[in-house]
Amino acid sequence: MTPIDTLGHPCSGATPRALELFEQACQDLRRYVGDPLALAQQALAEAPRMTMAHVLVAWVNLLGTEAAGREAARDAVAAAKRLPADEREAAHVAAADALVQGRWHAAGQLLEDLSIRHPRDLLALQVGHQIDFFTGHSRMLRDRIARAESAWHPGMPGHHAVLGMLAFGLEECGQYRPAQQFGEQAVELEPRDGWAWHAVAHVLEMQNRRREGRQWLRRDTTAWSEGSFLAVHNWWHLALFHLGLDEVDEVLALADGPILGGASPVVLDMIDASALLWRLQLRGIDVGTRWQALAERWAPQVHESQYAFNDLHAMMAFVGAGRDAEAQALLKAQQQALAAGDDNVGFLRDVGFDATRAVLAFGRGRYDEAVELLRLLRSRAHRFGGSHAQRDLIDLTLIEAASRGGQRQLAEALRHEHAVARH
Repeated sequence: MTPIDTLGHPCSGATPRALELFEQACQDLRRYVGDPLALAQQALAEAPRMTMAHVLVAWVNLLGTEAAGREAARDAVAAAKRLPADEREAAHVAAADALVQGRWHAAGQLLEDLSIRHPRDLLALQVGHQIDFFTGHSRMLRDRIARAESAWHPGMPGHHAVLGMLAFGLEECGQYRPAQQFGEQAVELEPRDGWAWHAVAHVLEMQNRRREGRQWLRRDTTAWSEGSFLAVHNWWHLALFHLGLDEVDEVLALADGPILGGASPVVLDMIDASALLWRLQLRGIDVGTRWQALAERWAPQVHESQYAFNDLHAMMAFVGAGRDAEAQALLKAQQQALAAGDDNVGFLRDVGFDATRAVLAFGRGRYDEAVELLRLLRSRAHRFGGSHAQRDLIDLTLIEAASRGGQRQLAEALRHEHAVARH
């Protein structure tokens, strides 16, 4: 008899112990803690023919947006394709296969259809939600979860994650009051839900409620940071609140501590490090030699453009560190990627290539060129992924480029626009 998970889904090829390990991995993944990949691999050691354990290995590797992860995911998908699968499991395999090929939008739609048929498949909801984030699909960040929410009720395992994801989706759609309510409710249900803490932080950031934001994240840093692979991102949010309050010493302490101090080689952590140092630099704050160590960590990424959003942040580090060779190699990799045929072509064409070039132009003092490039793309910047808070860096760079380039009227107009949008 096929084992059934706690949400009522059959799991082909599982044993009771493998299913237990798989469910622990999924629980850790939705709280963003621990090592879900190691647990999924332990499940496979118990039951090598457990289809969903192979799928989970693929998803965890793919959501890191790193080249090595993509290759590991390719192997996991190939293994899953050889195993028995019911309709739900086969949909997971097909979606993971699409993402292995760089077809982000197809993967998201396959998971969208899966979630309509199986609204309690929390892994499908979470991965789909992350794909919506990586593709900048604000409405689907909300609607994918809103469609499924009625199938959930208090007491169900993982209900906190549904509320936390709904909170973030509502925030990205500008529905700040219910977003905060759902996010706080999720944290109350599961204090270790890093995504829910992060959703409320986004609400407070987008409304310039910086003192409240500082208080929110300082309330229990252990809950959202200890053992969490979302910790650096939430420390980054805390640093933004301090920066908005002109508490530069606190920002630098966070930069040298949890944001940069661990020298994490994880791309998603390096994005936060680049984004923070760039904001400091835009404000004329000397960051010393911090760029050099970060650029060294970015250097292995320059020869292949897999995801344009990552490229932009790598370029910030190369510009900050004065590493022109890596900057040129990255632009060359982007040009090559434009001929690849996967969805990154769209990310690059619509936003990423020009944004990366604009950062390089800014770093070389060619402010008029940076202004020209950024003005053309900022209205469509969502198309290459990230959140509103992350993409705000494009507007901040445009404002500073206009100011430094002597386009004072444009800079002042943009500052007023930015202030209105944030209130």
